[in-house]
Amino acid sequence: MRQVIAIGGGGFGRTQESKLIEQYILDQTSQVKPNICFIPTATGDLDPYIVNYYSVFSKLNCHPSHISFFKRTIDLEEHIAKQDIIFVGGGNTKSMLAVWKEWGLDTILKKAYDNGIIMSGVSAGAICWFERGLTDSWASELKLMECMNFIPGNCAPHYDEEVERRPATKKLLVSNEIDFMYGIEGGAALHFINEKPKLTVRFNENKQAYNVKINDNQLVETPYEFLDLKK
Repeated sequence: MRQVIAIGGGGFGRTQESKLIEQYILDQTSQVKPNICFIPTATGDLDPYIVNYYSVFSKLNCHPSHISFFKRTIDLEEHIAKQDIIFVGGGNTKSMLAVWKEWGLDTILKKAYDNGIIMSGVSAGAICWFERGLTDSWASELKLMECMNFIPGNCAPHYDEEVERRPATKKLLVSNEIDFMYGIEGGAALHFINEKPKLTVRFNENKQAYNVKINDNQLVETPYEFLDLKK
């Protein structure tokens, strides 16, 4: 079974108190104490982000690790093969994917995904798994960029958190550049199984993920079935 858990915004990068979405991700593996690896490339391996990761996951029943590309880099293929879960952090998607391609990590992750290792992440770490993602990685406006295409289709994180996300999505739909968008709000994650959306996982109140299309020049946002995580 292949799984992706794409988070629209939030989690340990903002708060180390809740741990709801983090525990949900751990619960999706059959391992009692799973191995989870954080890849913070999109922030240039920002030290406080890595500290936040260990602050949360060291309190949960798992074996946390991380991969750095801006200090001495470990054997990527060997380490990834030992993981049950990959978690990719937010930041600059374009720069992250360029670094990964140079190191061959995109190919290593695809092999891991096909072998059943769970892929997850937030913002840049959400859209990277899709065919294309809506990003603010460069220039002054949101752009649609090619990603790794583990999941066909297009993804917009921060769908309710940044005011330009809906207008940018509408523009792409009206121009027929895309035929639909996965819009994921902050405080929610969209859980995919075998490339199909299973449900929205809500770790903040009243958050949602949508299949977004256009009809008569209006956005039509169809919410997915959801699971509310309990505090």
